[in-house]
Amino acid sequence: MERAARSDKGGGRPEGQSRHVPVMLQRCLDLLAPALERPGAVVVDCTLGLGGHSEALLTRFPEARLVALDRDKEALRLSGERLAPFGERATLVHAVYDELPAVLDRLGVPRVQGVLFDLGVSSMQLDEADRGFAYAQDAPLDMRMDQTTGISAAEVLNTYPPGELVRILRAYGEEKQAKRIVSAVVRERDKDPFDTSARLVELIRDALPQAAKRTGGNPAKRTFQALRIEVNGELSVLERAIPAAVKTLAVDGRIAVLSYHSLEDRLVKQVLAAGAANTAPPGLPVVPERFQPRLKLLTRGAELPTEEEVAENRRAAPARLRGAQRIREDAE
Repeated sequence: MERAARSDKGGGRPEGQSRHVPVMLQRCLDLLAPALERPGAVVVDCTLGLGGHSEALLTRFPEARLVALDRDKEALRLSGERLAPFGERATLVHAVYDELPAVLDRLGVPRVQGVLFDLGVSSMQLDEADRGFAYAQDAPLDMRMDQTTGISAAEVLNTYPPGELVRILRAYGEEKQAKRIVSAVVRERDKDPFDTSARLVELIRDALPQAAKRTGGNPAKRTFQALRIEVNGELSVLERAIPAAVKTLAVDGRIAVLSYHSLEDRLVKQVLAAGAANTAPPGLPVVPERFQPRLKLLTRGAELPTEEEVAENRRAAPARLRGAQRIREDAE
């Protein structure tokens, strides 16, 4: 259940970015292509990261304009270097992706032809030790994607009531041993507040029964996932962002969403499936326009990365891709 990184770093990039390629890149481009091959098309990359998907979009669709969002200022700086050769075709904005309608309004863009979401933590965030996202290395317990605002993971651990911590671990990490872990956290934080990831990992290892430690990889991964989702409000943001993004699509516009765990994928599936559903009461001989589907699903269920891609980039393994096309306007 570990949430994967967006592995969007390319060779020869600024400041030593590695040779990972964006997850399911070719499939994302192919899904969006029919909408972006037209002159004047606008595509939104809602999760810019280090700009791998955005660079590929601008390269493959030379007449398209890009609007790219990220809440991480360091990611915006690095991707800005990467996308500089495209000049005014790329507009980079410091924003969370549920702010998309407001961003487009400020830019005077009423509708767009393509939207891409690549959810999860970027490779940069995982690989920079001082961000505190990775449980495999000791670091300050921060986990904020935007380090200029909000509370850190350490503050969550040290200040939330025990019942709230249990809820977060169960709901966001699907952690069956949530009560056991939280009891240990509360006991230890009363002696000395948490501030580093290594201490939390050690506490989780000690708190879990042997049987729970034998399956599912690192026993801390579910707790780290839960804390990160809470710190960044990821699911509540996503609940607002996917419907908002669908509304920004012009007719024949397309959306592609990469998610990395079941909580995200379930939410994306629900929104796209609802848009593709006939909402007419049963028994109507003719379905009025207002009840007809607004979306056409472009993927059969969720598409998975190929074995070859996973072999090249282990962070792609949990990826799930869903896509849809706007086929008519919303009913008045």
